[in-house]
Amino acid sequence: MARSQPRKRRLRYIGEPPSSAPNVSSSQGQSQAPVGGVASSPGHSSHGFKGKLAAMKSRFIQSHRGPSISSANPIASEGAQENPGSRQVAKDVDTRGLLSKANLDPDPALVGDDVDVARQAFESIKPIPCIGQMAVETVAQASTAVAVFQNLSSTHLQPLKIFNDVVTTIENVHPYAQIALGILRAASQLIITEATLDNAISELLRKVASVYAFLLEDDTIKNIDTIKVPLAKIARVISACAQFIKDYSEVTNFWKRLGRNIMSETQTAIDDYTKTLDELMQQLRDCQTQDVQINVYRVIEDLNMEGMAYAGGAGLNMLKKCLENTRTEILRDIINWVNDTRPDAPCVLWLHGQAGGGKSTIAHTIASWLKDVGGLGSCFCFARDRQAERREEKMLTTISCDLASRYPAFRRSLGRVLAEDPSLKTTPDLSQQWQKLILEPLLKAAGAIVGNVVLVIDALDESGEVLWRKHILSLLTSKEAANMSSVRILLTSRPLPDIERALRDAMNVRAICLDDVPAELTQRDITLFVSKELLSLKDSFRPPEIQQIVHKSNGSFEWARLACAFIRPYRDGLTVKERLDEVIALQPAEGRTLLDTTYSAILESAIPPSPIPLARFGSVMQQVLLMIEPVSMVTLDSFRECFPDESDDYNVAIILRFMAPMLDGVTNLVSPICLLHSSFYDFLTDRSRSGVYFVDTSNSYDLTFASLRVLSEHLQFNICGLESSYLSNSEIPDLAERINKNIPLHLSYSCRFWAQHLQKTAFDPILAGLVVAIVGSEKILFWLEIMSLLGEVGQAADALFCTTEWLQGPDGVEDILTLVQDGIAFIQNFGSVIAHSSSHLYISALPFVPSNTMLSAKLMPKFSGLAKVDKGQPKEWAAAKQALQGHTSLVNSVAFSPDGKTIVSGSDDKIVRIWNAGTGEQMGGPLQGHMSWVQSVAFSPDGGRVASGSDDKTVRVWDVEKGMQIGGPLQGHTDWVQSVAFSPDSKRVVSGSYDNTVRVWDVERGVQIGSPLLGHTASVNAVAFSHDGRKIVSASDDHTVRVWDVKKGGLHGTLICGHTSTISSAAFSYDSRRIVSGSDDMTIRVWDAKRGVQIGNSFQGHTDWVQSVTFSPDRMTIVSGSYDKTVRIWDVGRGVQIGSPLQGHDHWVQSVAFSLDGRRIVSGSYDNTLRVWDAQGYKNMINLKLPTDNETVTTAYSICFSSSSSSHALQGSDQLLDGVLQEEEDVRSEPVKLHSDGWIRGPKRRLLLWIPPMFRVPFYSMWNTAVIPRGSCIELDLSQMVHGNKWHECYVKS
Repeated sequence: MARSQPRKRRLRYIGEPPSSAPNVSSSQGQSQAPVGGVASSPGHSSHGFKGKLAAMKSRFIQSHRGPSISSANPIASEGAQENPGSRQVAKDVDTRGLLSKANLDPDPALVGDDVDVARQAFESIKPIPCIGQMAVETVAQASTAVAVFQNLSSTHLQPLKIFNDVVTTIENVHPYAQIALGILRAASQLIITEATLDNAISELLRKVASVYAFLLEDDTIKNIDTIKVPLAKIARVISACAQFIKDYSEVTNFWKRLGRNIMSETQTAIDDYTKTLDELMQQLRDCQTQDVQINVYRVIEDLNMEGMAYAGGAGLNMLKKCLENTRTEILRDIINWVNDTRPDAPCVLWLHGQAGGGKSTIAHTIASWLKDVGGLGSCFCFARDRQAERREEKMLTTISCDLASRYPAFRRSLGRVLAEDPSLKTTPDLSQQWQKLILEPLLKAAGAIVGNVVLVIDALDESGEVLWRKHILSLLTSKEAANMSSVRILLTSRPLPDIERALRDAMNVRAICLDDVPAELTQRDITLFVSKELLSLKDSFRPPEIQQIVHKSNGSFEWARLACAFIRPYRDGLTVKERLDEVIALQPAEGRTLLDTTYSAILESAIPPSPIPLARFGSVMQQVLLMIEPVSMVTLDSFRECFPDESDDYNVAIILRFMAPMLDGVTNLVSPICLLHSSFYDFLTDRSRSGVYFVDTSNSYDLTFASLRVLSEHLQFNICGLESSYLSNSEIPDLAERINKNIPLHLSYSCRFWAQHLQKTAFDPILAGLVVAIVGSEKILFWLEIMSLLGEVGQAADALFCTTEWLQGPDGVEDILTLVQDGIAFIQNFGSVIAHSSSHLYISALPFVPSNTMLSAKLMPKFSGLAKVDKGQPKEWAAAKQALQGHTSLVNSVAFSPDGKTIVSGSDDKIVRIWNAGTGEQMGGPLQGHMSWVQSVAFSPDGGRVASGSDDKTVRVWDVEKGMQIGGPLQGHTDWVQSVAFSPDSKRVVSGSYDNTVRVWDVERGVQIGSPLLGHTASVNAVAFSHDGRKIVSASDDHTVRVWDVKKGGLHGTLICGHTSTISSAAFSYDSRRIVSGSDDMTIRVWDAKRGVQIGNSFQGHTDWVQSVTFSPDRMTIVSGSYDKTVRIWDVGRGVQIGSPLQGHDHWVQSVAFSLDGRRIVSGSYDNTLRVWDAQGYKNMINLKLPTDNETVTTAYSICFSSSSSSHALQGSDQLLDGVLQEEEDVRSEPVKLHSDGWIRGPKRRLLLWIPPMFRVPFYSMWNTAVIPRGSCIELDLSQMVHGNKWHECYVKS
């Protein structure tokens, strides 16, 4: 698309020059002038002069930005520094010396002698003087103590070194003991490699050594399986000790510790570890297992992870474990992989198999065992019935939080990463999450963590979105992941095609298929399982009966579980023996599995296949399956009371109480109803498998109707009875209790999920009426109030977006659609204040709703006692919807995708980024490859590709879906590429360059087509294809526009002349009949493309160089961007500017583009941001930048933001001192202040009013008596505003 400027290239030698920059002497060829003046040099062309002027502008901007200051490192505040050299030596010892020892088979006799020697040396050790005495000794005495300790440490470490040799010879132990031994070995290696130990922790080292010496005794090794439980606990404590020792020396050095007052807490930790180890050792000697409290002490700094999404409830389920002595072989195999220290060991183990094979049980067993020994990094589980929680979006941030809470070294490294870039806490970019929040901290923490870091990801196949899985799988199989030799990722799933394609050939993935486990092992394990499940019926079940079930299961644990559940008495009428006979007699019909046959048999015995029971079964199970999150029978019944058909109002228990073999939670009324296995869902929703018990999940009408009716009947103002508006939601001490008391579960569910059900339902006038009853009345605010209290405001805008999609198409819904769109704008503008305080939804958001909106007309008559905008009240929603941030340098070029859903941008940070145009979130990772500034980007008309041109002299083409470059760079230009554009058929790309040429490229073959188009005598700044594909337009520093014949490869017609300076941009109209151009002469001109003559007068209004221009799709308007920091829209027919400039960027506007539907404009700026504008409501805009100045009031009794101080001042301002009159004077007189986040706060940070960004600057100051001219500042009338304990009076009940 059209975009370029040679002036910015003068920045090339300012700051960090590219490697290709010539070595130019600072005194050579320079001419200086004051800012705003002109520096010229004889003999330079016009574009050379222009470049120098741009360089001066750029230097001026850079000088005012100031130097870049890196964030302070909170971890380093104690003055500790890491010695990379010593760490590398330690690492070399760990990975080379110890591993070579581990591969030896030591002579048992020699090992025994070594143990005896170590024990004798241990007994001869005399106690070291106490730490408290050492702290007051002289430096010379401290140095002597260090030397003594270093001599003693070699004796302490001897049992650990011997253990490393011996443990590799222990075989055929229980997997639980095996995992404990692995942790003990890893902990010993970490302690051995620690070279900076001192007297402060020598006592702890002595105790650890005594434990290892005991573990080396013959009796201990022989009975390792019988002591596996206390052994696991010892492993956990020893691991904690190793981390404590390593962390202690990492955070501060020896001299710091002598000077700091941490001796007592250090001694407390050592005493606690010693006591715990003594208790566990005694249990080992007595072969007993008792509960022992294990405290973990960590020397770690605080880390603020507020804002990082965490998926609560997605972690380890300790109840979901393998039965004792089952799955032994595969568990041992996985543990061997976990403990494998070889650098080439695969970092991912994919455990897969068909439904019912026990994948999740194995994963949770491994995770729980690792947790017992202190070796679990994180466990993250997906579940089909929890897809509404969008766990996939929180997986990587949750894992990062888990690792930070588990490993101090990781926590410190993560802290440094977040200190440098706090935006990473909330980034939706999976690539950045993986790289910055997990891999980078792990890499920096290497060598300070006991053993391998184990991550368990269970049921990936139930994560929902295939596209998300594609991104995650690409990260897990990446080269970066493969290089993390100390990371182990256990991944379970069914072998879905997309998962299998990604993992089957990956180099760093090992696959284990449960379907390939030998039948005799599976039968052994199922025998143990069935015996335990039917233990209460042991009088009726002898080994022959149990073997019948085992044989029938054919290796399926889920079928065995289902059979046992069927056999156990859950209904009357049949004996246990008769139920067993029924199960054994089941024979799958042709094409059906035994599991399906069993499901059918259980359903037939519980639900008679007659019309009424089947109808009720279908209705209830449809409700259960369609619930976005599991709810109890009580809540299900509450919804059924609101179903459209009164005959559906019956208790769900009449169906669900017979479903115990397949459903969890049916034995009481308050537990959530969940499917016990995903295979039952697959069975019910496949008519070919379930027959008359088929459940149709394609129609969500009943639940949609019920949800909307619940909202209509139960929403109310101030539902939790909040007394004061001065507190944020988080400051209300009993908010959770209020929510539980006043917001029933069916109302909470309806608030969160009504729109998702609506989206799955066909348009219906009755449902539309229910939607209007909510969005067209004050109930929309009551709904948002509950969403605020529940912490779900982020979902509210999504709900209304879903509603707009649902309303597309039908006639007569324009008013509803307008109301919904007003609701979206309301949330977009006031979402932060709504989320912060539910009361300020009314008193801080409502006053600023534009007066001409339908939402204002519906709501404002219902409310009074609000602040008013006396001067400057907006009439329509502001044009700017959001600022897209992510580039770390100047944004040079932007473009919409053909469907308008995504935006591409190119920047001086050498990166191309793709954005979601609706949410402002970055999509996928950055497109990296250019070696210098990206000057121009363009979407292909088919939406599948992006082209980019750069100062590295290349054009590159990218696959949008894969996020990868297609082929190699297109090379041929001999200087910077200024502009690129696609042909209408997406097969060709045209480029313009500073080398004065235009070139056309074949995208498929990656080659230049024909010769360069020659004629321009200076830099080509912009190129574009006509929309019929026959012509190319180019604009140049030579002040001309040229049109080229694509087929002939030559000039089409005559030169287009008229501009008096550099032309930075040119574009065709969508009918290819006109050309628009923008120039440094600050004008925009429209030309007849065929005749090459100007149409009408030039468009004037910009006050600086015009950098970018383009037509709207309907050819009626033109949008332009300029160095005067504005975006302007022009009427083509009348040749005049429409309305006011769109202001918001605080630096030069470099690029503009229309969406294909003409509704939106995107602009890119040197302020490093993109902004998306509403082209139909562009007359006003929101300045999303925070103010730099704070407004301060010196007294809490005279609060006014208006020139009419006597009549517009806040009434009842003394409420701000409620409860603080007995406080100190400085608290009582604390000023009322407008903070940078927009909140006007009183004493003790009490919330008075929130000011939207657009009203903060310019804002009428408390210190002004008048502002001239009057009306140039925003003025507020607070005289009628209710606040504090009277805030609820704002609602006028009808």
